[in-house]
Amino acid sequence: MDVSIKTISLFTSVVLTGLSAGLFYAWSVSVIPGTLKISDQSYLETMQSINRAILNPLFFIVFFGSIVALAVATSYHIRTDKLAFGLLLASSLLYLFGTVAVTGMGNVPLNNELEAMNLSKLDLERIKAFRNYYETKWNRFHTIRTLCAVASFLISLITVFAKIK
Repeated sequence: MDVSIKTISLFTSVVLTGLSAGLFYAWSVSVIPGTLKISDQSYLETMQSINRAILNPLFFIVFFGSIVALAVATSYHIRTDKLAFGLLLASSLLYLFGTVAVTGMGNVPLNNELEAMNLSKLDLERIKAFRNYYETKWNRFHTIRTLCAVASFLISLITVFAKIK
């Protein structure tokens, strides 16, 4: 087996996109169903807490490291393997636009809106209205980024199998 920067970058791409896709998938099948069962106040407080906690180096390594590793792996295949290059380019674009951009332009602004709210000063009607607004939009963006992260992971994994032949 060829252990080169090219191989290491492909391996890293698969691992990081897999971790990212897994995080988003696990959130979809565990956290979201769980939050459907709690009160509006508890939901918003929980999301504020989670949004603060997720901003950590380990998350950033996986979330942003995926696109960096994909870009590096794609660049190493540009002249040597057209199939791998095409697959990795597709994986990179899906992850960049469907996961990173959707998160940055969709989920993050909603999280910032929630963070700016002082929940203790809101009445129950306003809390309920904001939850409905936030949760509906946030979950829609989350579904898009999850599907794109999973697709990106699968395409990067297919690249490995295409190279094995």
